Amino acid sequence: MRLALRLLPLSLAITASLSALAAEDKPHNWALCPIEETVPAFADAFQAPQGLNVHPADQPTDIEGDDLGGTDANPIFKGNVTMRRGAQFMGADQLTFDKEKGRYTAEGSVRYQASGLRLLASHAEGDQQADSHSMRDLKYQLLERRGNGQASRLEMVGDIGHLYGATYSTCPTQDRHWELSANQIELNTDTGMAIARGAKLKFGKVPVLYLPWFMFPTNDQRRTGLLFPSISNSSRNGFDWKQPIYLNLAPNYDATLSPRIMTNRGISLDAQFRYLLENGDGVLDTSWMPNDKLRDRSRSALHFAAQHGLTSHWQARANLNWISDPRYYEDFTNSIDGLAQYNAYSAVGVYGRGSHWSAGISADHWQLADYTLSDAILPYDRLPRAYLSWDSKLVGQLQAGIDAEAVRFHHPVYAAGSRLDLKPWLSLPLEGDAWFIRPTLAWRQTGYSLEHALGQTLGTNSPSRGTSIFSFDSGLVFDRETRIKNKDYLQTIEPRLFYLNVPYTDQTDMPVFDTQPMTFSWGQLFRDNRYSGADRQADANQLTLAVSTRTIRQSDGRERFSASAGQIRYFRESKVHLPNEPIIERGRSAWVADTSYAPTDRWTFGASYQWDPQFKRADLASVRARYLLPEDGVFNLSYRYRRQQLEQVDMSFLYPLNPSWSLVAREYYSIRDRKTLEGIAGVQWDSCCVAVRLVGRRYVHNRAGDIGNSIMLEIELKGLGSAGQDTKRALRRSILGYNRDDLYLVPPQTASGQPPSSDTTSNRP
Repeated sequence: MRLALRLLPLSLAITASLSALAAEDKPHNWALCPIEETVPAFADAFQAPQGLNVHPADQPTDIEGDDLGGTDANPIFKGNVTMRRGAQFMGADQLTFDKEKGRYTAEGSVRYQASGLRLLASHAEGDQQADSHSMRDLKYQLLERRGNGQASRLEMVGDIGHLYGATYSTCPTQDRHWELSANQIELNTDTGMAIARGAKLKFGKVPVLYLPWFMFPTNDQRRTGLLFPSISNSSRNGFDWKQPIYLNLAPNYDATLSPRIMTNRGISLDAQFRYLLENGDGVLDTSWMPNDKLRDRSRSALHFAAQHGLTSHWQARANLNWISDPRYYEDFTNSIDGLAQYNAYSAVGVYGRGSHWSAGISADHWQLADYTLSDAILPYDRLPRAYLSWDSKLVGQLQAGIDAEAVRFHHPVYAAGSRLDLKPWLSLPLEGDAWFIRPTLAWRQTGYSLEHALGQTLGTNSPSRGTSIFSFDSGLVFDRETRIKNKDYLQTIEPRLFYLNVPYTDQTDMPVFDTQPMTFSWGQLFRDNRYSGADRQADANQLTLAVSTRTIRQSDGRERFSASAGQIRYFRESKVHLPNEPIIERGRSAWVADTSYAPTDRWTFGASYQWDPQFKRADLASVRARYLLPEDGVFNLSYRYRRQQLEQVDMSFLYPLNPSWSLVAREYYSIRDRKTLEGIAGVQWDSCCVAVRLVGRRYVHNRAGDIGNSIMLEIELKGLGSAGQDTKRALRRSILGYNRDDLYLVPPQTASGQPPSSDTTSNRP
């Protein structure tokens, strides 16, 4: 028998309204959840083939049962009754259908499954002509995401539905750590909006949040409305309420306004505008406080980040930052990353890249963000900077190329000027399976046009420098197969020679805009200039001797052991230097050595060392160890020493006590200053559906070295959201390997958008 029952809104009514509250930005760990189903799978339910998308309205309805009674106009199905329409399924002990009135009634163990939902009910009935449906005593489970709950009644008329006494949680039914309930949820499946009345959030059996009324979307479509507020309390801000208001302006751009009330400081307004184009996107964030009672002034900030593809080779990018005063980051950034910044960095430009070239034109600007300093500490602005790098094969293996840069410098305190730097080169790289030779000849020409005040100081307004650069890089690779503890390894020995010759050119009449000495390291052994930037080209007549060895496990390519050592032999002194920098004398550089050893898949040891034979002293020493504990735990220990600069010990760990409880800690201590730079101690508790992290933190919060203290508490209701500070980000930055899938050092995200340190230095003429 075929009927045309409209059952689709029943599933939409529940999954749309309650699962909308469970939207999440990133997946959670459900490993602690017991393997059980609130509503067990129905053995007689039809499972649609994966990937099949057929609308139920286009399908006929089939009803079957063990016994058919009643009349032809009012059939009654009894015993194992099933009603199917496409992927929709309903089962019951008895189903009665009135053909004339178009009404149906299902009694006894009503089972329903469709649209990512499975539910049980005691009674279901509907009127096909009036397009109304009703269910009582519902127990449901979401199939496409974790979530389950109950409802006392569901009433649906057309596109409008009402859920009464509805609950929702991602916790197991027998262990309800948290639960969301609402007296009534009214939803419109046509507009995709819902209104909850009398909504309460319980933590255990204790109500923690009550919302008498709120509106929320029931699908992925973006709509104007209120978002969930952010509520906190701190000694600095007092009671802090932030209420985001979302504005759906167009399909490809939107905005969020966030009025904020801080009882100790005043009111503020944050705004965010986002846009998405076919070839690019961008985000504009602004903040404005008319009067900060702590500083007795208005405060504001702006950040704009965007990128746009112009062609297949060219892209425009912008990263703009502005703050109203030098104390803004200190007052409004709770992260040590932001508080440690002394400037706000902005850059905008157009950049291109091809198979044999890269080019760009950009401008950048620095703004002071530390009230204890003056503008004199800021690097030079580059307004603008243009660069080009090009290389190509000429004849055979002979290659040619050029590196060029033109910059106009500006500074709020010092006189500046312009610089043009050109470096054409020729190279003849030759190589085989176990050797390589790369002779390279270059010419570097650098000229300036300086402002008159700076020209008077240096003696000329147009200083210039031209010098040749010759380098000869060569190496061998010896390898052999070996067997260690019944496992196959590949062992290599790789000697390398690098010769560099650069004639001396007097550069004392040249300014220093963006150049500084590079940190002496393994990479510095093979560079043709020991300075960053073009203001200085070091003279040289030197030879680097280096050797490396590696032991690689052939089954998976993992490097079990590696060691490198190298030294530069200076055949004559290097006279080019920056102000207050000593000349490099004839002789030998410090030995640079580095080693890494992984005796097991859990243990990793490493060490770096620099020894100066001339003064018989250590310039640098670093020792590090990491142990991967079971259950995603990790332990890190390191010691760092650099002569006349720092001596530090860093210890951190994530120690699981059991599958639910774990301890976290970090002690970052400066032996030289006898001060803790950052100390963290905390405890984590993780369950199937709730995670709680309580972390205490002591840290240096400004460049003056002042110590700050904070206590961070985060309660995460999996599948619903979290309350409190973002402890995960702080722990991930402080504990290497906190997320075991990314065992690398995570660079801090600075509030100012500052680039890496190699681009932020500044030296004065």
